[in-house]
Amino acid sequence: MLYANTLTKMLGIEYPIIQAGMAGGVTTAALVSEVSNAGGLGMIGAGYMKPEQLRELIQETKKRTDKPFAVNLFINEEEPILTNEEVNEARRILKPIQQELDTAEELVLGHLPKMEEQIEVLLKEKVEIMSFTFGIPNEQTIHRLKHQDVLLIGTATTVDEAILNDKAGMDAVVVQGFEAGGHRGTFEQSFDEGMIGTMALVPQVVDHVHIPVIAAGGIMDGRGIVASMALGARGVQMGSAFLTCQESGGNPLHKKATLERKETETIITRSFSGKPARGFQNRFTEMMKDHETNVPEYPVQNYLTNSIRQRAKEAGNAEFMSLWSGQGTRLSENLTVANFMKKLLTEVNETASNLFR
Repeated sequence: MLYANTLTKMLGIEYPIIQAGMAGGVTTAALVSEVSNAGGLGMIGAGYMKPEQLRELIQETKKRTDKPFAVNLFINEEEPILTNEEVNEARRILKPIQQELDTAEELVLGHLPKMEEQIEVLLKEKVEIMSFTFGIPNEQTIHRLKHQDVLLIGTATTVDEAILNDKAGMDAVVVQGFEAGGHRGTFEQSFDEGMIGTMALVPQVVDHVHIPVIAAGGIMDGRGIVASMALGARGVQMGSAFLTCQESGGNPLHKKATLERKETETIITRSFSGKPARGFQNRFTEMMKDHETNVPEYPVQNYLTNSIRQRAKEAGNAEFMSLWSGQGTRLSENLTVANFMKKLLTEVNETASNLFR
């Protein structure tokens, strides 16, 4: 099967397969470089990384590959201003969980890394492909990056969001169906309006934009790749599928859950971060179920639950960890990246050749 198309030529890759920029330590230099070495596009998830951490990871990745790779950034959001009463109420809700985990660590608010500082690192390190989630860079930033010949990939969960990416000058757009694991990329409309399935969303976006569309959400094997291309996408972005690869930095308990649990066990929850995200149900999401609508907005809730998540990891307790996963969980496998990529290409060829038999 021929894989070259407008997207692969633009990105300088052999196959239209992109590893999602999963933030939080999943995208190690080994994972990113191995995806790129195998002909796909590896991607560093830099959403929570401080500039120096990001610089070190980019440099380590460059030592492992001379192929193109990308970096995913979060669009800066204005952090919500909360009263002391609101913060104290959030802490009160979390207190029983903190006590159960036997951690008296103080809950401390923090600050997200500044995207502008991260971009300075990327430009100095000559990263040629940047991906953005939770919005679109401002006009000045886009102009500057394009002047530096950087390729820009946006994220959308609705047709209107994809059109905004196109009009803003992004070079391609990831279209994220509701099946996708982790945080929703919705930024222009309500999160409920952004809950559209991949199969319904991709062809509608293709009909309304002029840039290459990258399908994301529930794509775990070669069949999903062929289906996405049939809908008009020029490539796919896969997250959960790469999470369980051996080079992934995902927590072993997170990998185990993804490999063993069912598609019916994922839910959309705000309880960990304050922003809707798809992951597995556990005791934390059950205990927080009645508070979903009034937890502080992202990133405040993310700060407040940090000590709980860290303590749970240290204790090997998956019941209080954020186990992000898409709905295609039964298709996950524990393989090296090289073997997984070979498997994907075999499945693509077999699926394509059997379509009309």
